[in-house]
Amino acid sequence: MKSIGILGSTGSIGVQTLQVIDTFPGDYKIKYLTANQNVTQLAEQALKYNPDTVCIVQEELKDELESILKNTNISISCGRKALLELAGRNDVELVMNGLVGAAGMEPTVEAVKSGVDVALSNKESMVMAGGIINDLLKTNSCNLFPVDSEHSAIWQCLKGENNCEIKRLILTGSGGPFRTKPKENFSSITLEQALQHPNWDMGNKITIDSATMMNKGLEVIEAYWLFGVTSNQIDIIVHPESIIHSMVEFVDGSVKAQLGVPDMKIPIQYAITYPHHSPAQWESLDLEKMGTLHFEKPDLDKFPCIRLAYEALEKGGSSPIVLNVANDNVVAAFIKGLIPFTQIPTLIEDTINQHDWINDPNLDDISELSGWTSQFIQEQITTYA
Repeated sequence: MKSIGILGSTGSIGVQTLQVIDTFPGDYKIKYLTANQNVTQLAEQALKYNPDTVCIVQEELKDELESILKNTNISISCGRKALLELAGRNDVELVMNGLVGAAGMEPTVEAVKSGVDVALSNKESMVMAGGIINDLLKTNSCNLFPVDSEHSAIWQCLKGENNCEIKRLILTGSGGPFRTKPKENFSSITLEQALQHPNWDMGNKITIDSATMMNKGLEVIEAYWLFGVTSNQIDIIVHPESIIHSMVEFVDGSVKAQLGVPDMKIPIQYAITYPHHSPAQWESLDLEKMGTLHFEKPDLDKFPCIRLAYEALEKGGSSPIVLNVANDNVVAAFIKGLIPFTQIPTLIEDTINQHDWINDPNLDDISELSGWTSQFIQEQITTYA
């Protein structure tokens, strides 16, 4: 029986991870579950899976959680410190990091420090601290299994291949809900419209990232650290059907692609059952039913977040950190109705340009930069309002 801890168990990735685990009865032992504030769902999960420990990050909700679980032997913790302590436990074989945004980076670091393999859905971990995490993976002899559908696809395409024979990685993206919307109409985009992803069922933050196409930019930076290629070896192509999840082109001109229905349970299952492709209960791809697939270049004029991500990667140092944290903050502001959709890339670019660049940031620098970035964004939003 494989022991697993799930960070962010009430989020989209966490819920789907548990759905995958349900199809392998007796194969997995859930050691811990964490949630930010969804105390009701966390309690339901705890009663079903009987983990050793649950953690609710919002400390004021601990009493409610204790009340629901009072007749169990489940240990209850709360707060950010407790979350990091759980992430650093070495009595699990795999940590699924389904946390959203910059807050997921430290737990990845703590898990790797403890020598535990990580199934990583939190792309921000590698965007902010890719070099640090790669060094820790080597030092602690553990592995990172990408869960994002695009990076899982590349990971699978590269299995058994020689990295020196890679010509380029091709990240596919649906183009989001505004692929065909004229740029001159972007000023009228509403939150409801931005949350209507054409293919994927995801949480609010990643859905907005898809609408701005910042998700592709962040994925470029993540791919850089995951697969050891240069930035000019990573391309983006818009593929509206989301059937090809990404591709690898080799120096001899051959191209390998990983295909499947747009269902996150597929890459989740591969990450937790690796190195096996275990039988699954999910819908299979029917190519005859699918018919024609389409591809097009991303429109960098309509979606400047892609350009910002490439520029941050080229500049290196602290630039990707500020890009990431700024994006977290402005997306949250858009969701709250504090800024219009068109302000998202503008505020991110302003923040990157205004920060004091650091060549080789350490974890303390990342923490300080995160605080500065959040404060700067809040000041800009206040000024805008």
